[in-house]
Amino acid sequence: MKELREYLLRLLKENAYRRGEFTLSSGKKSEHYVNCKPVSLSGEGLTLIGTLFLDHVEEDSQAVAGLTLGADPLVSAVAMTSWLDTNRRTKLNALIIRKEPKGYGTDAWIEGKLPIKGCKVTVLEDVTTTGGSAIKAVEKLRDFGYVVNRVVTIIDRQEGANHAMIDANLELCSLFTLEELSNDKVL
Repeated sequence: MKELREYLLRLLKENAYRRGEFTLSSGKKSEHYVNCKPVSLSGEGLTLIGTLFLDHVEEDSQAVAGLTLGADPLVSAVAMTSWLDTNRRTKLNALIIRKEPKGYGTDAWIEGKLPIKGCKVTVLEDVTTTGGSAIKAVEKLRDFGYVVNRVVTIIDRQEGANHAMIDANLELCSLFTLEELSNDKVL
């Protein structure tokens, strides 16, 4: 697994990270820009992310979920990887949480094969800054009767998400921190 982690970090450094002057979605200025989509939307990246994320999903989770758009490929990769892993007892399905209800038909907030209420779901995120997007997904899942204890992210920007998760009674697991990603050391 160490080799897979180092390989994914190299892909992220090459394709998802830039240093400069950027305005984040929060309006805050930063010298670091992270966009995991060039990696998470590649077959190579998805294979690595699915494999590494699966190790952080709680064993008794019935599904993985996340807020659209960043989590869409992540939940799909982890669900598929769980079905390919012959050692994993619980096979996972993917759930995508909309930012707004569908607005027609069933007015669905959550897309995918829904587990029964009371089941455990792990939330996935690509980049976590303040934790707001992940917490929004968790709140929606909890409103629908699911148990959510953990959020797994590719990159923790180390800007308050961990404290926000603790306040929301959540554990934050990250594959990498911004410090690791921005480190100029070549792998």
